[in-house]
Amino acid sequence: MTTGRYDEGMAVRRDVLGDSYVEQVNAKTTDFTRDFQQILTEFAWGTVWTRPGLDRRSRSMITLTALTARGHHEELALHIRGALRNGLTRDEIKEVLLQAAVYCGVPDANSAFRVVQRTLDEIDGQHDSP
Repeated sequence: MTTGRYDEGMAVRRDVLGDSYVEQVNAKTTDFTRDFQQILTEFAWGTVWTRPGLDRRSRSMITLTALTARGHHEELALHIRGALRNGLTRDEIKEVLLQAAVYCGVPDANSAFRVVQRTLDEIDGQHDSP
């Protein structure tokens, strides 16, 4: 069962993370994880990411900072791709990480730089857009 909020969230989730990633997540969804995926899509993507107060570029910058601070490297790699889709340049992503180094800590930023570089290298190895 879907709701309008779910459908709005799924549209934003696909725009930011890409159809391929969302299809992979949907294919891996089980009876056990289905409720979580629905709540995640409705709340994070359909309620927060759709709010008018910030544009997607700004939301991506905040997300990169938060993921850096918390050391969520897998999510950081995913959201690097999303940030590029949302219009951030590689130089802007670098500036976000430099800012995060000051407020989140150098070790966290150091790890984030490694994750981002690896992700950018993967993207460069592909011939598709991010």
